[in-house]
Amino acid sequence: MKHRHFGLKSLAFLFIVFIPLILVSCSRNGEPRFRDVENLNPEKPSNLELIRRKGILKVVTEFNSISYFIYRGQPMGFQYEMLQELANHMKLELEVKVSNDLEKNFSDLEEGKVDLIAMNLTVTSERKEKVAFTVPLLQTRQVLVQRKPNRWEEMNQKQLESSLIRNQLDLSGKTVYVQSGSVYAERLRSLSDEIGGGIRISGVQLESEQLVQRVALGEIDYAICDENVGIVNTLYFPQLDVETAISFPQNVAWAVQLDSDSLRAEINDWLVNYRKSSGYAVLYNKYFKNRHSARNIHSEFYTLSSGKISRYDDIIKKESERINWDWRLLASMIYQESRFNPEAESWAGAYGLMQLMPNTADNYGITKTSPPAAQIRAGASFIKWLDDRFLDVIPDKDERIKFVLASYNIGFGHIQDARRLAERYGDNPNIWQGCVEEWLLKKADPQYYSDPVVKYGYARGIETYNFVNEVMARYEHYKNIVNSDVMAAWRPIAEIHLASSQ
Repeated sequence: MKHRHFGLKSLAFLFIVFIPLILVSCSRNGEPRFRDVENLNPEKPSNLELIRRKGILKVVTEFNSISYFIYRGQPMGFQYEMLQELANHMKLELEVKVSNDLEKNFSDLEEGKVDLIAMNLTVTSERKEKVAFTVPLLQTRQVLVQRKPNRWEEMNQKQLESSLIRNQLDLSGKTVYVQSGSVYAERLRSLSDEIGGGIRISGVQLESEQLVQRVALGEIDYAICDENVGIVNTLYFPQLDVETAISFPQNVAWAVQLDSDSLRAEINDWLVNYRKSSGYAVLYNKYFKNRHSARNIHSEFYTLSSGKISRYDDIIKKESERINWDWRLLASMIYQESRFNPEAESWAGAYGLMQLMPNTADNYGITKTSPPAAQIRAGASFIKWLDDRFLDVIPDKDERIKFVLASYNIGFGHIQDARRLAERYGDNPNIWQGCVEEWLLKKADPQYYSDPVVKYGYARGIETYNFVNEVMARYEHYKNIVNSDVMAAWRPIAEIHLASSQ
């Protein structure tokens, strides 16, 4: 027994001394691997867990009259509203990026720049090698987009049909435009082979709906799009025909990274239930079956078409330049305050486009009957005054904007109180998110609004917290859509509207 006991001790000693040496000798490239002892069974967090830790779901979607756009100052769209429902379900903040470049979107997903591609992606075996698809959103077919002949309204059905391509063989010798990187080009190549060649396929960096609108304008004769997109566009542009199918029904879905099993499962569970809900039915009908949508796209408030956010854009741009703000930020703030209604009044007595309180309005010579230009100028001047108060202590302009917005909403004094509380309790008084915003919320608690550093007492900070978040979120939407690249791509919509009204 004595010798056996000694042997166990010896074995333990040998294990402690020599096992690390073995691990070192087995190191890759001759480098020590002591850390590998700690990671023999590493638990790598899933993509879903990493997303939850950040609290943000990063998505990329397309800009068009169905998926994502701005109307009357508010972000809208079938994809956007579904994404917002998903983010709410997951209790995450939604961060939307827009791009109609399919190859770039796939690349950004692979590199982890986005978590989800939220577009009507056709599910193909080739794409399944690059991405993991969710359960289908819907089914659709690829259709030929062509223009009806002049004076088509005066034709009978037989005459109209004879003037249009109904047999796919008749595409031989025709030039058909498709979005680069899309499945439409693959289908056309297969079709061209089937009919003995002759279809000229032109791939361009334009989203399919943009090509549809160029057909309507007469710039090109033929394009390909999904049937549901084509049907919606015939509501906008009745001169289009989309009744010639060139494919069988196909599934369309969203996409995540190949190894994002947990995220895909979470989205799938939600999608399966959501698609059965009345909310989904309402949303689908709103964007795919609503005949009133045609009025939206021709409206001056449909931003993709007009480039406008509101009827006051020119004034907003002028005043924003004066105070060195992005005009889209000021527009987002005005929307939040008044929905661009110059006669708006709040329960607290604030009024006008900028919702100035009576005392502040008096300081800038504004009354309830002042014209919109004067109202916006007064509000911009007040913004400048607030910005000057923070200029020396918060030199970073992007950070300072949040303090200005908060002060505009609840008052400069309450924000100073929140900054003093932050400093007293060890937080940075010059950082809004996660610092001062939290102490503003605490000003509704007697423990904190009674603190000696607080000079302005109780404040219900939740409205201001939401105000800053909502203004900044809408500002991001405005930047997504109201920029030179997007406006250049969509300029023909306004021309189509002009042509169809003449």
